[in-house]
Amino acid sequence: MVDQLIRATAADGGIRAVGVITTRLTEEARQRHGLSYVATAALGRTLSSGLLLASSMKRPGSRVNIRFKGNGPLGGILVDAGLDGTVRGYVDNPEIELPPNAIGKLDVGGAVGNDGYLYIVRDVGYGYPYSSTVELISGEIGDDIAHYLVTSEQTPSALVVGVFVEAAGVQASGGILLQVMPKAATDEELVALLESRVASLSGFTPLLQAGKSLPDIFEQLLGDMGLNILPERQLVRFHCGCSHQRMLGALKLLGEDELLDMIEKDDGAEAVCHFCGEVYTASRDQLTELIGTLQAES
Repeated sequence: MVDQLIRATAADGGIRAVGVITTRLTEEARQRHGLSYVATAALGRTLSSGLLLASSMKRPGSRVNIRFKGNGPLGGILVDAGLDGTVRGYVDNPEIELPPNAIGKLDVGGAVGNDGYLYIVRDVGYGYPYSSTVELISGEIGDDIAHYLVTSEQTPSALVVGVFVEAAGVQASGGILLQVMPKAATDEELVALLESRVASLSGFTPLLQAGKSLPDIFEQLLGDMGLNILPERQLVRFHCGCSHQRMLGALKLLGEDELLDMIEKDDGAEAVCHFCGEVYTASRDQLTELIGTLQAES
């Protein structure tokens, strides 16, 4: 099934629903970064969450940054997602592996840790970005982001994200976000009903593995509540805007002395993009040209 994002409403516009499938892009992230099973699950959940959060933004070019910094061995997670359906991300320690948790699932919470912070920055395309910080409650990704939505944005929300990965790679990945909109947020019965529906799910990836599409999942959750699935299907993909030219621009910022040192010690330079793992090299001649540019500008 192609990676895609769809939107829907229910309860006369009182509920907003967004679903995303990220199987292929999570597999690409796994391959690019050499991720372990648990690191794949942690990053995949966060990639899906980033796309779900970015989907509510309005202005072209808007982006969301999600950063988890817990006390677990995985270290930090950083994801950058855009309204345009592009997403990228990485974890600090991609090779960390842990035994399954008490219920036999990948121990994402143990890898991330439940003592730390979740940082979210929304860049709406103009003015200053909006940033918020909340304490982690579980490290399981979905619970923590739903907690952020309730505490920082005062939006009753349910978020279910999941990744199923085996030796052959990622077999299913994605998530669903359900939110009670402001005009209906005081309807306690509606909020309780939504919570119970989400709680009844066995998870998100088992539904994908059973052949359920995003509209099928929406129908299961909201079909009796005036469900309206919007016709647009937005394709989503792993994409990083790094380039060789940008790498040279970053090297230039190091200054003449540092560039000379690279030429003398390494006969060039190498840089790796944290977000996508792409390796860029600069030759002795290219570094010499950068030094010449700096001298001309001084």
